[in-house]
Amino acid sequence: MTDLSKTPPRNRRIRPAAIVVLFLTVVLTGFLLALGTWQVQRLSWKLGLIERVEARAHATPVDAPAAAGWPTLADPAEYEYRRVKLSGTFLNNKEIQVYTVSDLGPGYWVMTPLARDDGSNVIVNRGFVPSDKRDPSSRREGEPTGQVEIVGLMRAPETGGLFLRTNDPANGRWYSRNIPQISQASGLSNVAPFYVDADATPNPGGLPVGGKTMLTFPNNHLSYAITWYILAAMVVAAGWYVLRNLNAPKSKRDAE
Repeated sequence: MTDLSKTPPRNRRIRPAAIVVLFLTVVLTGFLLALGTWQVQRLSWKLGLIERVEARAHATPVDAPAAAGWPTLADPAEYEYRRVKLSGTFLNNKEIQVYTVSDLGPGYWVMTPLARDDGSNVIVNRGFVPSDKRDPSSRREGEPTGQVEIVGLMRAPETGGLFLRTNDPANGRWYSRNIPQISQASGLSNVAPFYVDADATPNPGGLPVGGKTMLTFPNNHLSYAITWYILAAMVVAAGWYVLRNLNAPKSKRDAE
């Protein structure tokens, strides 16, 4: 009589489906963990950006870079939102209006070249005007003549992109603050590779309204990171559950 208690157990083979599930679990978990880690890195970058912008935007204004220093301004991260002061004469006849939608509603940014004493020009975003005040003749009080001093924030030129329509200089339709295009349309040379957002100092007649630079940045990276990590944990749990059932003895699988 055979003693069944001493019969060696049969080797259970790993099912092909289990290999596929294991592979998908590892790949998806790795992908989700990578996304979560990337969001953590983005969070660190965003916090650094916010701290840097706050420090620059509220610092004591310094002189805007002279023409000799423009070649060093290759990286906008090194100068954007720097608080500067500059003086010169507005070339009001070369003003360009760029369409925008601000917290004051739809309207235009008033982009006016400022001619400095050294012969250089800096485009100044003097601020916002509503759509019915786009025509400079409707706000003559706000177009100063003679020497002026401006305090504002240095900004990098806009080049368009997915969310901005293409400028149409020939028809006077502007949607991005593209300094090279504005300079060319205005017939100017020796123009700074940046522009300056004027501060909230009131203009005669109340227009344009300056000080509208957006200094708040969306920061949802922490919640995104947590979401990706939770999804990774869910994938691991689901993969474990499926593998356990695939590799269980037939009688046990039937019972479940």
